[in-house]
Amino acid sequence: MAAKDLSELDGLSAAELFAGADGLAYDDFLILPGHIDFHHQEVDLSTRVSRNIALKLPFVSSPMDTVTEHKMAIRLACLGGLGVIHYNNSIEEQAEEVRKVKRFENGFITDPVVLGPQATVADVDRIKARYGFSGIPVTEDGKPRGKVIGILTNRDIEFEPDRHRPVHEVMTRELVTGPAGLSLSDANDLLRRSKKGKLPLVDDAGRLVSLVSRRDLLKNRDYPDAVKDERKQLRVGAAVSTRDEDRERVTALVEGGVDLIVVDAAQGDSIYELRVLEWIKATHPQVDVMAGNVVTRAQCRRLIDAGADGLRIGMGPGSICTTQGTMAVGRAQATAVWSCSRVAAERGIPLLADGGISQIGHIGKALALGGSAVMMGYMFAGTEEAPGEYFYDNGVRVKRYRGMASLEAMEAGGDKRYETRADDRKVKVAQGVSGSVLDKGPLDDYVPYLIQGLRQSLQDMGVRSLAALHEARIDGQLRFERRSLAAQVEGGVHGLHSYQESALGMRRKGHR
Repeated sequence: MAAKDLSELDGLSAAELFAGADGLAYDDFLILPGHIDFHHQEVDLSTRVSRNIALKLPFVSSPMDTVTEHKMAIRLACLGGLGVIHYNNSIEEQAEEVRKVKRFENGFITDPVVLGPQATVADVDRIKARYGFSGIPVTEDGKPRGKVIGILTNRDIEFEPDRHRPVHEVMTRELVTGPAGLSLSDANDLLRRSKKGKLPLVDDAGRLVSLVSRRDLLKNRDYPDAVKDERKQLRVGAAVSTRDEDRERVTALVEGGVDLIVVDAAQGDSIYELRVLEWIKATHPQVDVMAGNVVTRAQCRRLIDAGADGLRIGMGPGSICTTQGTMAVGRAQATAVWSCSRVAAERGIPLLADGGISQIGHIGKALALGGSAVMMGYMFAGTEEAPGEYFYDNGVRVKRYRGMASLEAMEAGGDKRYETRADDRKVKVAQGVSGSVLDKGPLDDYVPYLIQGLRQSLQDMGVRSLAALHEARIDGQLRFERRSLAAQVEGGVHGLHSYQESALGMRRKGHR
């Protein structure tokens, strides 16, 4: 973007775009193209999510119980982003989710599925149907840390006619194991020499510590963009509420090694959030804290003054959120991100755009308006790493996806996002819904698709990095244009009797 005389440029600056009184959503405008003199693979997507935490990718998963537990957080951190563990669980359960991420070593399965000797071949069938594999260690007591007495492979059960037969009668007893602490390269060598598919790593007493899979070694051999702390452990975030009882939760999460505490409130500009934010920064100053959700400049200033290391922006734009209609409070997401980004930039605080994203173009727009990263629920729901099991709805493979303010999630603990007294909790007013989303496959396939699309988006804008994108917006070189409803129709698929859009297993058919 070499032009210096802004009067010679088409379109509007960001300030001019949002000068009107109307709130704008991401679909209400476009970014005008810039000059391309570089390949899209040269685009640098590195960023900060908070004052002290850098990411290789501007992707953060939402702390929802149908989106982020340890599997999502591990894989997203391996790929360069960050997962935030939800709190619809006990304190110990959430802390253990964090510990699983911090214990993870690339290529090592630290929480393998195991069976006891009295399990049946039918149990193996169920595991294979659910997880897609059948190489399962058998332990003496059927517990993940039990003594290993055998392993089940597909060859052991493939032609077994009696599916109710106990696994101890068909399992492989002559095991090849490795000692706990074995390096990944040595484990790979041992697997290659043994010609086995799975390698249990055991302690001196023969108890299972972890498992190495040949398939995972081949698939996950190298994650150069993995986001790690100074101890070379993956980074992870976790959500807490503003309630006083969650101070114990914060302490447990810090002891578990959490890197980022996300204070999760539907309306973050409250005395309750300010108090918990100030307490966390005073009690655990080594941990970054992200505060929110807020949508105005005044709200941002109060949270930053209280010690926030990052801001989470959005109130009501999520695909499963009904806050704006139910509460009559909120803000159009593009306007919220733009407005809050000015305060965040002044104070040097990263801004997380949370909500309203259902396609790659929305990610590009959120970042162009000042977001340092985007938090996504819908986009990551339905992936293999999201909690829950797949099921079929009218022949389509889907997973459950529910808002944390849906009645279903509130019954499980999601009402902690709302500052209510115990006697208020008998009457619950939902601000979200439950539903399902299409199978999106594994993150190892899905995230590279998002990366490729986002890099090409920034290339079309004429910028080589997120830093350059923000600079272009600030100096007015990045240009915008409003879209009428007719322009929005024109910019989408139209004029067809039917169409099919396919992207990594996501398919949609419809009439236009």
